[in-house]
Amino acid sequence: MPVDKESILTIDDLAEYLKISKSSLYKLAQAGKLPGQKIGRHWRFHKDAVDQWLKESALDKRRLNK
Repeated sequence: MPVDKESILTIDDLAEYLKISKSSLYKLAQAGKLPGQKIGRHWRFHKDAVDQWLKESALDKRRLNK
């Protein structure tokens, strides 16, 4: 089954997509707070997993603020 190359993001792609710094992304990924995989020295992220993570993070914040 072919993978849509748009669905796999590099750290540069993800930084642009989320509008945050690469250093922040590295910290989140290394701490296991951001869904991603390290392949060799490079991080790769599934866009769908990142989108789901964003939704869940927003829900968690709303729950804490109640």
